[in-house]
Amino acid sequence: MTNQEPAIEVRGLRKTYHRAFRKGGTEALRGMDLTVPEGSAFGLIGPNGAGKTTFIKSILGIVQPTEGSIRVLGGSPEDPRIRARIGYLPERLHLPGTWTAPAFLATVTRLKGLPVDPAVNLRLLERVGLSDAVGRRIGGYSKGMRQRLGLAAALVGTPSLLVLDEPTDGIDPMGRMEVRRILQDEVQRGTTLFLNSHLLAETERVCDRVAILAGGRVVREGRLEDLARGGVRWLVRFAPGANAEALVTAGFVRGVAEGQYVVEAEDPAALNRALDRARAAGALMVELRRDGTDLESVLMGTVEAAA
Repeated sequence: MTNQEPAIEVRGLRKTYHRAFRKGGTEALRGMDLTVPEGSAFGLIGPNGAGKTTFIKSILGIVQPTEGSIRVLGGSPEDPRIRARIGYLPERLHLPGTWTAPAFLATVTRLKGLPVDPAVNLRLLERVGLSDAVGRRIGGYSKGMRQRLGLAAALVGTPSLLVLDEPTDGIDPMGRMEVRRILQDEVQRGTTLFLNSHLLAETERVCDRVAILAGGRVVREGRLEDLARGGVRWLVRFAPGANAEALVTAGFVRGVAEGQYVVEAEDPAALNRALDRARAAGALMVELRRDGTDLESVLMGTVEAAA
């Protein structure tokens, strides 16, 4: 078993914003502790005002914490060598409208201290679906195209850590699928993904771990399957003509919809044994999905309990 350095590790993180000529301040983070394992796809979720953006700016060295310690990729987020290994897509992306996409990526490459290779940057633009727009000025891009360019910029230099704040904002459903594939490919390559998104369905599809932030603190954290209650229940739909009595005998419970049943199975082997019994009874399965509490319900329940 290897002792990997966490990609992100914060302890006792506090941040208070003080207003000029006023006593006191606004405490955005209140003793936050969080560890993001290396190579994980990690999602940060929470209500508006929970402190998510402040946390992201803190781990990037944009905001200085009032108290606490931060380690990113084994070092300080203010170390230029560490920053060069991070890809960042901010929530509010400001791009030079008179530039072209290749010129923008070339500047990002130089800022990271890397040699500019136009062919590499063109492949990046092709990867995010902008190969047909390389000659156009960025000012003429749609919001979705600008988000794609921001993602390409985050991918410059094959970063070890990707920090993405609302990466699919303004992108159509087909584009979201493309972005999701890119992020999954990066995680398979070994990149650590840290995602902040209001689109909880996207977080569920991409991330394997989630932290819920409320009131400036992490109130719940863990693997998605552990956070979602009811993970051992499966919804199964059989084709018309299935023998209901035989299915009940095989351990299936009739659901509300026509042809729908529920079965409990602790692991894939137990699930397959139940399905084998159904097939032996002549039933033909046409749909199978886990009956777990979705991330939205987990978020709402956790925030209400914390309040």
